[in-house]
Amino acid sequence: MNRVPPVVRLRVPTDEDAVAWHRLFDDPDVMEYHGGRSAELSVYEELTARQRRHDAERGFCFWTMLDESGRAIGFTGAQPWPGEWGPVGEIEIGWRLGREYWGRGYVTAAARMTLERLRAAGLPGVVAMVDRRNTRSIAVTRRLGMHHAETFVTPDQERIGHCYRLSLGPESDSHPV
Repeated sequence: MNRVPPVVRLRVPTDEDAVAWHRLFDDPDVMEYHGGRSAELSVYEELTARQRRHDAERGFCFWTMLDESGRAIGFTGAQPWPGEWGPVGEIEIGWRLGREYWGRGYVTAAARMTLERLRAAGLPGVVAMVDRRNTRSIAVTRRLGMHHAETFVTPDQERIGHCYRLSLGPESDSHPV
């Protein structure tokens, strides 16, 4: 199926985006693989502030994803892996999208834009940590050319995560690693 990718834009998150993310992610389906329930608004306020710092310091972050009309619909981007387990010290690409926008190609289009920005920033590669049951995100990693490299069990032993990798070097254009 060759569908035209949707129009999507990325911007550094604003204070207002914390409210939008809180609203968009206040859905059990969206949060199924992220703790199962919505976080408090203060969590998104801290997250958007941290992303602004990442963008200022590193040139990348989790950007707010905007649809054709300029409405916030989620986020995608990259940040240092935040855990003390898993791919410590590596840059993780990630995404989260409001439920009403699923299945339209927004995440794949925005993640591809993210990869272009990360290549331009000179990053050698990225990882994506995905709950092994999250078939939608696993499908995105495959569309991006990522490969399953490792499996991790969370420290609480409750979840199994797959680590997907992608080289961003010049040789990766024709042969994703």
